[in-house]
Parts: sequence; structure tokens; C-alpha cells
Amino acid sequence: MKYFDKNTWFWAFLAALFFLPFLGGVHLFDWDEINFAELAREIVVTGDWLQLQINYERFTEKPPLFFWFQALSMSIFGISEFAARFPNALLGIIVLPFLYISGKFLVDRKFGYLWALSWFGSILPFLYFKSGIIDPLFNFFIFNGLFFLIHFLWKVNTINRVFLSHKAHYYLIIGGISVGLAILTKGPVAYLIIFLTVLVYAFLHSFRFGLSLKNFILYSTVALAVFLAWFAIDASLHGPDFLIEFTIRQWELLTTNDAGHGGFPGYHFVVLLFGCFPASVFALRGLGRIKGIHTQIADFQKWMIILLVVILVLFSLVGTKIIHYSSMAYYPISFLAALSLWQMSEFPRKNPRWMLLLLLFIGILVSLVSAVLPWAGLNLEEVKFLFEKDAFAMANLEAEVPWSWLDFIPAFIMISLLLVYTLYQQKHPIFSSRVLFFGTAVWTFASLIFFIGKIERISQRAAVEFFATQQGKEVYVSTYGYKSYVPWFYARIEDYENPEATNREWLFHGDVDRDVLISTKVTKVEALQKEIPDAELLYTKNGFYFFRRPAQDK
Repeated sequence: MKYFDKNTWFWAFLAALFFLPFLGGVHLFDWDEINFAELAREIVVTGDWLQLQINYERFTEKPPLFFWFQALSMSIFGISEFAARFPNALLGIIVLPFLYISGKFLVDRKFGYLWALSWFGSILPFLYFKSGIIDPLFNFFIFNGLFFLIHFLWKVNTINRVFLSHKAHYYLIIGGISVGLAILTKGPVAYLIIFLTVLVYAFLHSFRFGLSLKNFILYSTVALAVFLAWFAIDASLHGPDFLIEFTIRQWELLTTNDAGHGGFPGYHFVVLLFGCFPASVFALRGLGRIKGIHTQIADFQKWMIILLVVILVLFSLVGTKIIHYSSMAYYPISFLAALSLWQMSEFPRKNPRWMLLLLLFIGILVSLVSAVLPWAGLNLEEVKFLFEKDAFAMANLEAEVPWSWLDFIPAFIMISLLLVYTLYQQKHPIFSSRVLFFGTAVWTFASLIFFIGKIERISQRAAVEFFATQQGKEVYVSTYGYKSYVPWFYARIEDYENPEATNREWLFHGDVDRDVLISTKVTKVEALQKEIPDAELLYTKNGFYFFRRPAQDK
């Protein structure tokens, strides 16, 4: 089979066209973005590629693979927002052609095209590759781990319609390596997802599906070996502390809302339904029996449904609720959406009314959000009452943000898409669906341009600008009353000579040898002044108060 054709290059080009521009157009925004970028920056600063550090102290919450890619990017492009996000943008340029090729491999060119389209034209899957978070790489390796395991089973079970040119164990080993790389990216939850998915599939087939215990042990051993190859080197240099502390931390995240992010039981279902719009709606139709598909496609559909259920159940049980925890579901959702679109193309019939109503319901909500944001920005006094009980939020709204009528463009785009889809979805279902998906990608891109910078300006820009002015200065930086990685990444602090530099008690009360620059929020000012009486207020902006504790005279 010819894997590369004009559509392969089309998706690579389209991904580059949408994922690369404006990567550095706004400061690092998400909590994890700044955290991970600082980890990578400290790799570059220290030259230590084995032991992760944050504020030059050992960091044991994550393995290093993703941060190696970020650090490499920073070594090439310099320390910047662009460099922090570039690895995921590059991965996006790989993933869209990968989905096309995989779909062509499984069904035909049309299906491959629809699979790539379903991903590209959905909100969160699109945003995924414009970020600096760890999950895109993590989930790519997990999916490949499962994908190649399924290939192994098809080879063993001689499903002849599938083009498998290698021996069965080739796919088993490649799959194991992929899972191992996933573990090296974020941790053992990668293996847990695979294990639970295989377990459910095995149960549904009475544990007779071609995967012997011996082969699964081989698969698991290969996965573990990839992780241990790094850990053995790290442990020999730094001892076993990483594995011990990492295991404890992962248990805390699984069993509590330790990270400060709780949520209701159906949190991830809602996130995926709205966040993966419009693919999520089409995927609901793809859950049912699909007419005219080959044996391996029906089997792969079953695998994807099981994977989706496992992700939803697993992360609904996890105490910590964060929006990207369930992002592995983007793969089965986009596949099921493509399957639904393919069925519409191959076996034309009227779309069910519920599908149109759900698309319109979510789309109208998206349109309303797109319209309310600029309206609120232009009519700030009308909405301030909503935040009157939150002094920090009220102060945030004092930020100078240049809202204009042009900011209604995303709302106009989404309304237009819904109108076109409604008018043409019965007579021209594929055409209208393509317009909807491509248009949603344009809406997402436009929303980033029009909204994200303004939201960042309101929520954190004042703190970023303050600490950025400290670059190159011999100072210590910290926060009081809240946790943020902004001070370290944007002040670009070099490795400390004083071993007390990471001790907050010493920074706030000790005989410091450098000025200490401290950021706090309006709600914590009184507490800071009481605890650190020698801290001098420098200025305040948009809810942030900036203090200097001067170096102590010797």
C-alpha cells in the first residue's frame, strides 16, 4: 500500500498552516504550560537532562520525555513561548497525516480523509496542538500502543482484509515500545488505560481473542523496559527517590483532588461533548451498528468504544478533575465521528432529528459565548456585578483590554456554519458536514486570535510583565498566598548559588543577600504585610500587588 499520497501532504500542510502561526503570540497561559516550560528551561540552564528541576529543586511528578523535546526546542529557538509550544505543533503536523494514513489503511482514502477532518475540525483536539501541555505526546504514544496491539491480534487471527506485511511479533514489540514511551512521557496511567481496555475486550470475548498471557507479558515487559532504561541511569546517579516520590504523587492525584481541581461525576462527559464539538455529536451516531463495514472495522469500532468508556469511567473516578485528563478520548471520538460520516457517504439516508437538534444546541451555545465575551468587554460596567464578591476578579477587570466590534467575528463564523449545515444537511450531508468541520477549525483559530490574548491580559499579564522586568537582575522571586510558575519562567532566574534560595521561610524572614520580589493578590495583601513587615509595596496593577523585601545589611 502506498502510504503517502496528495492527501497525506494536504493534511501535513493544513496542520502547519493552522498550528504553527501565533504559537508565541500570547504568554504561556495554562498552569501546566508554564510549569512544563520552566522544567524545560531549567534543563537548558543547568545542562542536566536526567534530573528534572523546578526552581532548581528536584521535580518528581513527571518523567522527562516531553520536557526533553521542549528543552531541545528551546535550545534551537531560544527560551520563549514559541519554543515551549513548538513540539506539540510539530506533533500536530504528524498526527493529521497519521490519522489519514491509518484511516486509509483500515477502510479507504475517504475514511482516512474524514478521520483527519473529524480531529482537525473539533475545538479541543485543534487547541491541543497550539498548547505547551504534555498530553498530546502522551496520548499519541498510548494510541499507537493500542493500535499496534490490535494489528498483532489481526495478524494472529488472520483477518485477511487488513494489509499487514510484517510478522505478528513486530506489531507486538512496536506497540510495547509505544506504551513504554507513553510511560516515559507522563507515567504508568498509560499502561493502566491499555490494560483496562484489553481486559474489557477480553471479557467480552470470554478471554479467547488471540492474545496469550505469554505475549501480553512480552508486550508489557517491552513497555516497562523502555521506562527502566532511563530510570536505571537516573537511579544510579541520584538514587531511587524519583520512583518513590513519583508513585506517591500519582496515587494522590488519582485518589484526591490534591491538585485543587475537583468536579462533578459527569465532568469529563460534559467536557468531551462540548469540547469535541462537532465530532462528539457525530461520534454518538458512530456508537451504533454500522452497515456495510468489514470485519476488522467492526472490530476496531468495538476497541474504540471500549477505549472511550474506559477513559470516561477511569477519569470520572479520579479525584482530580482537569480538562485535558480525558484528552485520550479524542482518538476514539474522532474515529467514531469519521465512521458516522463515512456511513452517511456510502449509505445515504436522512440524519436523525436528534443529531441536528444537538448540533444546533451546542453550536448556539458556542455562538453565544463567542458573542457574550466581546459584548461584556464593551459593556464592562454592566457585568461587574457578577464579580462583586470576588475582589481579585473585580480588580482583574480594570485591565486595559482593546475590545472592538471586530471581536464578534468568531460568533458570526459559528452562526454562519450552523445556518449552512441546517440548510444543506439533508440533501448534501457530506458537503454540509465538511463545511461544519472546516469552519469550526477556522472558528477555533479565530477565537484564539481574538480572545485568548485579551483573557490573558485580564487574568495574569500584570504579573508576567512585572517578573519579566527582573530578567538579568540578581534577585529572588516568589509569590505569596497563591502558587504560580510565572515568577521563575518569566524572570529567567539562573541557578542559585545560595542553598537557602528555595527556602520560603528564609526568603520571607531570613537575612537575604538579594532583594526578594514578591507577587500577591489583593485578597492576601493584609496577610503578607502582617507576616513580612519589612516588605515594601512597589506598585499594584489589576489585582496584583508587588512587593520588595530588601537585601539585609551585613
